[in-house]
Amino acid sequence: MKVDFIEDGHGSAVLLIHSTVAGNKQWRKLIEYLSPHYQVIAPNLFGYGSSPKWSKNRNQTLSDQVDLLRVFFDQNESISIVGHSFGGSVAMMAAKKYPEKIKKLVLIEPNPFYLLKNHSDPDSYQEVLNIRDIIKANAFKETWGQAAEQFADYWNGSGAWKKMDELRQEKFAEALKPNFHEFDCVINETTTLEEWRDVLPLNTHILFSEQTVNSIRKIVTIFEETMSNWTFHSYSEGAHMAPLTHPNIVNPIIHKILTEV
Repeated sequence: MKVDFIEDGHGSAVLLIHSTVAGNKQWRKLIEYLSPHYQVIAPNLFGYGSSPKWSKNRNQTLSDQVDLLRVFFDQNESISIVGHSFGGSVAMMAAKKYPEKIKKLVLIEPNPFYLLKNHSDPDSYQEVLNIRDIIKANAFKETWGQAAEQFADYWNGSGAWKKMDELRQEKFAEALKPNFHEFDCVINETTTLEEWRDVLPLNTHILFSEQTVNSIRKIVTIFEETMSNWTFHSYSEGAHMAPLTHPNIVNPIIHKILTEV
């Protein structure tokens, strides 16, 4: 499989893994910020850009996404990873599969939603299942606009969809299609918290907005309560999509993490 990616800069390798809908273009500002000091690699996951669409007759897994990115781990003896949302969950699995390669792991509001099932109140988990069911149901009916409206309003705030012009809505709905498979990855994963604690590097950092959605805040709380060696960074502005809407806040934090000894 040939993965579509952007590469810029020289130095230690940093792999940027994007969120749902955004694709690797979400990292343009961060690439500009990091490329004078690092070799920055920003791939497109399944279904984004010219990366292949998911075509296997089974549920997609986080390991499948990591396998798509294998070339970057084969080519680098040491690599740091920055992952946002779904990209954060993929980054976790990459660090699990290539523990000897990972220098630093930076997770921006990762979404391993399956952890909510056994480690949080049932309302948080049901909140996520409701969004998943909306995506699945509208995909089968090919009414992606309806799914996109619900998805956009959940992650970006009520009324976010209506604030988009018609062209932006069309692009958003089209870009949402890979999420049909991505939900399988983060709902059906089985790696336990104890396993994550054992395999992920001590040099793991969680970034999150104090204004983020309930389900993500619950996941962050789970990590805060169980991963005592991790470092947590919060910011008051922005919400779940702060890497895109507030790069002036998020990017300096990432740069500082990468440069600290």
